[in-house]
Amino acid sequence: MMKKIKPFLFRIQQLNGLLLPIAVALIWETMSRQGDAYAYTFVPLTQIAHGFIDLTKSGELLINLVATLKTTVIGLLIGGVAGLLVGGLMAISPTANKLIGPLYHTIRQVPLLGLIPLIALWFGNGLLSKILIVSLAAFYPIVLNTFEGMRGVEKKYIEVSSVLKFNRLQLFIHVLLPAAMPSILTGVMHALAFAWISTVGTELLFSTGPGLGGLMQVAQEASRMDIVIIAVASIGLTGLLMNTGLSRASQYLLRWRSVR
Repeated sequence: MMKKIKPFLFRIQQLNGLLLPIAVALIWETMSRQGDAYAYTFVPLTQIAHGFIDLTKSGELLINLVATLKTTVIGLLIGGVAGLLVGGLMAISPTANKLIGPLYHTIRQVPLLGLIPLIALWFGNGLLSKILIVSLAAFYPIVLNTFEGMRGVEKKYIEVSSVLKFNRLQLFIHVLLPAAMPSILTGVMHALAFAWISTVGTELLFSTGPGLGGLMQVAQEASRMDIVIIAVASIGLTGLLMNTGLSRASQYLLRWRSVR
């Protein structure tokens, strides 16, 4: 009997994460039935379901989702590579740290929203401006985590590299980069979140071209709150899936830490 009960209890525990979403859905549906005013704000779940089916059949949801993902990935790659190189350069070169550090720490204090008017003035309201903003959002945390991770490498590893007569490039590739990988991957996790949020934000501000942010903007102007909610849910679920995938990839890359 106990052998049968344990798997059942385990399945119940796995479903605990669904309790809050189900409760929110029930409250939402209840509020939507309180009158026309509430029905506009709290769109009935059936209307949301029909809107989702329509967007899926027309391919509009997929087109906008892919466009947002594309902007995020491009910006994350550009910002990530640049952040890794700049952070590594600052870590291995005191001169570079003195030259770049003050400028970096000054610029990163400026909110991205404060840079958007300048970027729009210089590069317009198109895809280039979006990618630049997303790249900056990814750049900041990766520079900081790469720098701190490499500066925190144990001195004994540096001493071994000196004995082996490594140059700075060899030191970076064979010693600093592997040792700082946990910190760097933490920076990548933060960069992914910032890049995803920044992408949607720029699509709301620069409503040119496809994207979930643009879809929300158009839906709001057309008073289609069901589409707005579908877009918000798509943003949240996609972000969760990306974060979960990157977290598992990080665990795999850092699996050696469990056997140290």
